[in-house]
Amino acid sequence: MRLATFIFLVCVSFSHAQERVVPKAGQAGRSVTYAPHGIVATSHPLAAEIGLDILKQGGNAMDAAIACNAAMGLMEPMSNGLGGDLYAIVWEAKTQKLYGLNASGRAPLKATREFFASKGLKAIPESGPLSWNVPGCVDGWFTLHGKFGSVPMAKILQPSIDYAEKGYPVPEVIGRYYQASRRYARDEDFAKIYMPNGKLPATGTLFKNPALGRAFRLLAEKGRDGYYNGPIAESLIALSDRKGGLFQKADFEKTRASWVEPVSTNYRGYDVWEIPPPGQGIATLQMLNTLEKYDLKKMGPNSADYWHLLIESKKLAFADRAKYYTDPDFEKVPVKELISKEYAASRNKLISMDKAMTDVAAGDAKIGKADTIFLTVVDKDRNCVSLIQSNYMGFGSGLFCSDFGFSIQNRGTLFSLDPNHANKLEPGKRPFHTIIPALVTKNNKPVFCFGVMGGDMQPQGHVEVLVNIIDFGMNVQAAGESPRIEHVGSATPTGKPGDANGGTCQVEVGIPDEVVAELTRRGHKINRVKTNSGGYQGIWIDWENDILQGASESRKDGAAVGY
Repeated sequence: MRLATFIFLVCVSFSHAQERVVPKAGQAGRSVTYAPHGIVATSHPLAAEIGLDILKQGGNAMDAAIACNAAMGLMEPMSNGLGGDLYAIVWEAKTQKLYGLNASGRAPLKATREFFASKGLKAIPESGPLSWNVPGCVDGWFTLHGKFGSVPMAKILQPSIDYAEKGYPVPEVIGRYYQASRRYARDEDFAKIYMPNGKLPATGTLFKNPALGRAFRLLAEKGRDGYYNGPIAESLIALSDRKGGLFQKADFEKTRASWVEPVSTNYRGYDVWEIPPPGQGIATLQMLNTLEKYDLKKMGPNSADYWHLLIESKKLAFADRAKYYTDPDFEKVPVKELISKEYAASRNKLISMDKAMTDVAAGDAKIGKADTIFLTVVDKDRNCVSLIQSNYMGFGSGLFCSDFGFSIQNRGTLFSLDPNHANKLEPGKRPFHTIIPALVTKNNKPVFCFGVMGGDMQPQGHVEVLVNIIDFGMNVQAAGESPRIEHVGSATPTGKPGDANGGTCQVEVGIPDEVVAELTRRGHKINRVKTNSGGYQGIWIDWENDILQGASESRKDGAAVGY
């Protein structure tokens, strides 16, 4: 099964049961959240409220983001948590400066291509201990807090400790995620954490995770060393030894998040910022550069021309993604060239308005590779955080640290074992990453913090939301709720080729039938779906009226809350 298809099926397995009426383009099923002081938006209402409480108690956006993320690891554990990775973009109001944080984990030092070859493996498994990298989330929290934090970490983590020990009610979408996870029920560690009474957590019931509460208390008392140089690392290494993994003490001791410079392109007067590789954020910028040539506003959101161009721009960007995106500490990535307007102009020549591309190769960028949560916070001073955190696939590797109540990610599966591939596995290297936060500025001021979850959908979703706002004039809520098309089947950064027929377009029911018919005529393979993967949150800053506008769309349980 191809990786992109697998990600889609995993996402659908968690979300297909959700009954959701997809609005028509430009409509929204929820109102925009307006607030003057601060807004927190994420995919669980209680987690959003925890972040909001931190703001009300004097914390800044960075404090609130960590508090919200900790709560999400408890309340939507299949998608994120202490065993996952993290990326963030931060706007600090005091310095008027943008910061990027890469808190993704690295491959174990014993993870060599020779080791996998000795096991007869031609690809890294999608589950189990050989899919592990060292989790970077907690190091990301403390790196973020060390630079920007204004209240103690113990205060930030206390709400999640309380909910872990006393319980929290399971909402509808996450309740369905739990039910879709019953394949793990025979795993002893999973059962200890998530089936203490022999049953999976059900919608509307109270669920406790005291083991995760212990982990939060340890972090509140000992800081990051409680994880990377203490009991949590020891527990993970012991689990690795039992399961045949590669973790050792040195892997955790060497873990450090990295501050990186975000990169951008200008789209119709707006500077769109993403984290550079190994993440896939620059695919968003490549798509925007391609689309900027066309008058999308005139086409409108219900035109076959618009959707055709979006799909074709995605194919071009993902062909480059499959070839070039990797850890820049190990291989030079031609970021400047890939996101240049000149390069986009050369790639634009490959697009025909009347016929879909089926065989898309990477361009010649001359040098001079799921389940996720996204949250965003803007505070009274207009500090901004765009933060995304993930286990990759649902419950990651399918292995669980029952001592401390969390699952462990499977990001290592996104390495290639081809020695000639840029994204080849090497000890201590970061793999290609799908999770991408985004932030938009105009006239050197932040105007939009947002993100879209869902594996390969994320760059496509970023572009769809931005086009909905900038070209089609939708408000921040409608921009995320409008029907989507997700293209799957491109080549992957693990070395797998794309579908020979040009891939498949997963088209939500809100896209008009006549658009689908025309896309089919042009050669696009169409699959009608109720809802696509992922979800969206965003906060728009209205500087003229000094008001924040928050959104959280209905593919998730979430909410945008403010004061």
